[in-house]
Amino acid sequence: MTSRTLSASALRVALAAALVAAPFAGASADTYRIDPSHTYPSFAANHMGISWFRGKFNKTAGTIELDRQAKTGRIEVVIDAASIDMGHAQLNKHLLSADLFDVEKHPEIRFTGSDFRFEGDVPVAVGGELRMLGVSKPVELKLESFACRDHPMLKVEVCGAEATAVIDRSDWGLSYGAPPSTPEVRLAIQVEALKQ
Repeated sequence: MTSRTLSASALRVALAAALVAAPFAGASADTYRIDPSHTYPSFAANHMGISWFRGKFNKTAGTIELDRQAKTGRIEVVIDAASIDMGHAQLNKHLLSADLFDVEKHPEIRFTGSDFRFEGDVPVAVGGELRMLGVSKPVELKLESFACRDHPMLKVEVCGAEATAVIDRSDWGLSYGAPPSTPEVRLAIQVEALKQ
């Protein structure tokens, strides 16, 4: 057997091994579907410099991919902007208008992130892009808590987190009624997601 034959054989073995291994690349990454009945992005915004109004969005969907061994992940969250709920019907109606969220033109708010930060095998923050009113800006969500366990009724793993951030709403064009001294919005997002 010549060295050329050995090289060709070795090449065939290497290619076969690569093809066998390919389906398992990234196999340690888990995929989770956001549970819309347990996920509510909420926020606090200053009202005319005199008080803080609090509200939430009632309809959210998305997926999370997490590889705790490689310390990587990806998250995509889609919020129905028209589901905003301040507990005040007249204010809700105004928020949907062109003055603020302009939901006819911009029905979705979307966060996409892949810049995960871990402590051990626990994610503690994720950086990404928040797209709202046609504008994308970087935002980092701090994970105040993160835990996973078997769901007692659904019999699958469920993970939950409390994510927080502070943003300047005027960066996205939401400047109507924003006091110059306190344009920030405090985000507090409760999220639960089921393993697929």
